[in-house]
Amino acid sequence: MKKVNFLLVMFLLISMLSVQAGIKKPANELTGTWKYKVSNVPVEYETGFMTFEEKDGKTSGYLGQSQKSEMKALTVADGKVTFKLDFEGGILTVTMVQDGDKLNGSVVSQDGEFPITAVKEEKK
Repeated sequence: MKKVNFLLVMFLLISMLSVQAGIKKPANELTGTWKYKVSNVPVEYETGFMTFEEKDGKTSGYLGQSQKSEMKALTVADGKVTFKLDFEGGILTVTMVQDGDKLNGSVVSQDGEFPITAVKEEKK
């Protein structure tokens, strides 16, 4: 009888842990407007805003507020955000890791690699 109870308890414990492991960070934690800062670039490109939106289960995004540049090949997985942008005849590749309301990573261009940080704006 003890063996049956032990097996039953172990089964329930393993089931609960499996369910917990299947719970992922919702994509909507990324949605919203983020203020970014890129280091070691000309002043006019140093700061700005990026916005992520969730629609029909798909995440999309763009840079800028009045002139919007669409993020291409945007992927969001396991806290990692990557996308590409067309920029002055070239392609920028942005890779960042999300830690709560902060993003940290790098921007790679034909001119080199530059650190980028972003902080999520509070909803108004």
